[in-house]
Amino acid sequence: MSRPRFWDPDGTRYGIPTYPYRLAPDGLATRRQLRAAGLRPGGQPVVAQILWRSRRCRTGIRAAYLYRVELALPVRPMTAGKRAALAKANTARRTCPGCGRDAGYVIPTSLGICATCPPWLAA
Repeated sequence: MSRPRFWDPDGTRYGIPTYPYRLAPDGLATRRQLRAAGLRPGGQPVVAQILWRSRRCRTGIRAAYLYRVELALPVRPMTAGKRAALAKANTARRTCPGCGRDAGYVIPTSLGICATCPPWLAA
């Protein structure tokens, strides 16, 4: 039986322990997995990585970094100031600079104006 291409639990080939897609050991998680569990890395260093082949990137190989779950800290709670700042930023992204109305959706930066504004307002 041959070993998978990205199997390097010692870190001799890639510098840090490396595992193929879906074969990481228990106790390690990506940032997204930590966030889904209500955790954050909390300043800890990357302890391992997952590598897999992909056509979505230039090099053909994508990576996901892994952190220790037991060293992860809880996510900081949302403060009232941060909540207000996010609401203000989202409102600005939905307000059309051409007509000044709330478009009801985030205005694409490629257009610069809402869909109901005439095109000459974009300039």
